[in-house]
Amino acid sequence: MDVRTLCLGVLSFGPASGYEIKKQVERIFGPFFDASFGSIYPALNALTREGFVSCTAQAQEKRPDKKVYSLTENGRFKLVADLMATSARDRFRSEFLVAMLFAELLPASRVSRLIDDRLAIYRRELGEIEQDCRPDASPAERFISGFGEAVYRAAIAYLENNRHLVEGQSLLAEPARAAVAP
Repeated sequence: MDVRTLCLGVLSFGPASGYEIKKQVERIFGPFFDASFGSIYPALNALTREGFVSCTAQAQEKRPDKKVYSLTENGRFKLVADLMATSARDRFRSEFLVAMLFAELLPASRVSRLIDDRLAIYRRELGEIEQDCRPDASPAERFISGFGEAVYRAAIAYLENNRHLVEGQSLLAEPARAAVAP
């Protein structure tokens, strides 16, 4: 799925500005899909040119006009067609996992710190998902949140139960403090 389809999907909930689309993406898809303003606005411009989205300017006091985008009928058909297409495999990018692949080249204290930091990130993300649970959330939103919870809980459990596989495997002696970069 690309950013264009994601924009169409968010607009299926109702009209929104680019900023509001970005916030919806963060709230609903945050753990699974990242879309920057640098990708959202070009997607919206292309969707508008192609007739899948309409755009109206709303005047704002002491600020430039706000562009509000709406899904057109053709845009709704396009969204459904895109959703009906075969899904690509999930992509997962992790600089942390790359570092763990080379853990034996790092001092053991650095490996432990990387794992502790990752655990803190996953616990924070899990807490945010749990905190964002709304009683009026749709079944689909509850499904997505539940999936996110399951992924973070599994990742936390895995790191806690398997950190011994990479900790203490260093081929290097612990470097002197002055030589270690933060």
